[in-house]
Parts: sequence; structure tokens; C-alpha cells
Amino acid sequence: MSDATNGFPLEGAAAPRTSTSRMIADALRSAIVEGKLAPNAPLRQDAIARHFSVSAIPVREALRQLASEGWAKIEVNKGASVASLSADEAREIYEIRSALESLALGHAIPHHTSATLREVSALAAAAKRERDPSLYVARNEAFHMSLYAPAGRPQLMEMLTALHRRGERYLRLKFGFPEYKGESDSEHTEILAAVKRGDVPTAQKLVAEHLLGTGELLYRFLTERAALPSIATPVATPVPPSVQTAAAKPRAASSRSRSRTADEASS
Repeated sequence: MSDATNGFPLEGAAAPRTSTSRMIADALRSAIVEGKLAPNAPLRQDAIARHFSVSAIPVREALRQLASEGWAKIEVNKGASVASLSADEAREIYEIRSALESLALGHAIPHHTSATLREVSALAAAAKRERDPSLYVARNEAFHMSLYAPAGRPQLMEMLTALHRRGERYLRLKFGFPEYKGESDSEHTEILAAVKRGDVPTAQKLVAEHLLGTGELLYRFLTERAALPSIATPVATPVPPSVQTAAAKPRAASSRSRSRTADEASS
């Protein structure tokens, strides 16, 4: 085996292709987010390869990556296409996140230090100040993941990272509801306060409610939107009636009693 591979840079040879496939996946993902590639639009391998002036190999790898993240679907004899948004999938992703992030937080809290808590606080403040939707997604994820980092559970963190990637399309639905960003940020503040107190049960309860509420809101939003007339892009998505009604209602003082809203997709 060593004679067969001696002098042959296996890792070096794979790097350019991997880099190219990642670049293609990032470009396609951005086009889906911006509405340039609508749900169920075909992702033709030959056309993508011509556009990027590459062979079919990195395109196939990019499409597989997108499929694993939930951005695309690949069907035998049909090829690849942009995945549709599923109310059931959205709710399930947040149900799983609720369970796993509550678990991770329980492991993490005893190991937080003054330094790690300063970092989490800074990330929460950065997310609260952020007004650019695309940057808010990244800042929100950074805040959540920093809460769990001290847990020392690499497999769990890997699973959570994958769930964040898979749920990003649903997270971006919050863009139509900027008035609710403050409510989500307030819930982040409550979670962080419980973490700083070392109150494991309360912190776990708050993060679970935060995420489960998001999943239920997204489920309702997508279910009702399916009954509305077709639209050209996600950006122009009309607001379902029940969400419009929720927006018109005054909010209670307690964040736990407030109606869940679409901006809680910033979970």
C-alpha cells in the first residue's frame, strides 16, 4: 500500500476539486436564498458545469452537499432540483434542535467561565445590533453554538451544526417579519441570564420553548402559505392571516406568554 501511494499527493490532488465544489454549492445556496432559484427549479448538472467552466465531478459533489443540507433534492431518472419548503420538516428540525440544544446546554453550563460568558454576551449583543438579514443568520448561529461549546461533546456539536445548516432556509423566513426581531433577541437575553446564574433547569426550559415555538410558528406559516396564490420568490411571500393577526395583537409582559412569531425563526 505504501509503495502504491508513495510520491502520489492524494490529499493535495483532492483539495482543488473540493474547493471548487464548495464554491459551487455556496453560489447555488445564495441563489436559492435570494429567490433566483425557486423551489422545485431544476438544477441541471451540465448547465451548472458550463456556467462555472468546470467538469461534472465538482458539480455532482456540490449538488450532493446541497441535498444533505436540505437545499436540493436528487431523484433517480429526474436529476436534481431545488427542494421545496416543507412545514413538517421545519417543525421537525426545531423539535430535534430543542431536544439536542437543551441537552448540550445542560452539559455546557457547569463548564462556562467568565471568559466564555463574555464571548457569549458579545455575540448576543452583536446579533441584537445586526440589521442585515444575511449577517444576522450567521450571528444568531454563533450565539447559539457559543452557548454549547463548553459542553465538550464534539459529536453533539457536529449534529447541531448540521441541523443549523439544514434549517437555514426556514430561518430566513423571518425576513418578512422584522418587527419581531426584538422579541427573539429578548428571549436570547433570558436564556443567557439563566446560563450566567448557572440555573440549568431554567436555561434548558427557556431554550426548549424558544425553539419549539419557532418550529410551531414556521409550521403554521408554511401550512397557511400553501393555501395562498403562488408567488415568484420567497422574498415576496405574503403573510398568512394568522400571522397578520398575531402581529396586530399587543404583547404580554412575559416572553413565555407572548404569541410565537416568525422572527423567532431567528432561533
